Amino acid sequence: MRKILKKRSNIRYSRYVTSKIGKTRAIEARAALQEYVPTTKWMTAESLKQMLNQHKMVYIKPNVGMFGNGVIRVEMSEGEGEATPYSYQLGVNLKRFKTFDDMYASIREKTGKRSYLVQKGIHLLKYKGNRFDLRIMVQQTPLREWETTGMIGRVAHPSKIVTNFHNGGTLKRVDTLLHSYLPAGEREEYLKKLRILGTRVAKAIHAKYRGVKEIGVDVALDNELHPWILEVNTSPDPYIFRRLGEKHTFAKMQRYARAYNRPVMKS
Repeated sequence: MRKILKKRSNIRYSRYVTSKIGKTRAIEARAALQEYVPTTKWMTAESLKQMLNQHKMVYIKPNVGMFGNGVIRVEMSEGEGEATPYSYQLGVNLKRFKTFDDMYASIREKTGKRSYLVQKGIHLLKYKGNRFDLRIMVQQTPLREWETTGMIGRVAHPSKIVTNFHNGGTLKRVDTLLHSYLPAGEREEYLKKLRILGTRVAKAIHAKYRGVKEIGVDVALDNELHPWILEVNTSPDPYIFRRLGEKHTFAKMQRYARAYNRPVMKS
């Protein structure tokens, strides 16, 4: 028995989880979090067509990938007599098609043999005409509790569909982005709910992936300010907070990261 216990105590769990669908399923396992997760499925011709018919706009993304690379926005127009009702955008390039089959064949040329997901599209709120979402940084404290240590806004480049800073996005303070959507008295309460959501997501991920010490939760807000968890990054970049001038926040992130021995914090 002692040998068995000793062997178990030496188990080392990975800190990094690359599978987007794996992390999504971990969150969905918590009933209280299901309302925040857009419908997400493995992409096939059947699943893409079904979700397009239902939602009219979806995103497809590689199951393993970073910085928004390979993400494609797919839409189906409801207008009568539309000559090219199907379209997709990858990067800055928009393509239109007469039939779903033609569009899907073109998409498969882009995705190749990589495994892709299809996710219900969320129409993001906008800041000065450009879409934005939020990154919620959650870390284990030195006492091994989960804490939301920062939130930051990411505004998409005018001609792109992704908000990632490393893909042309612009960093903004969350309070600035929400200024025109919520009065000052309600913003802090709303941000408090988002911070709580971040820790709940971290606990759900950690329940399945025990080695995870930090996460970055990418959250979209719809027109009713309902938060949607787009995906979770288990190797989030804290330097975006320093770039925005959040020195105190960044210092705290560094202190927590040192406590759990994060190997490298990329600049």
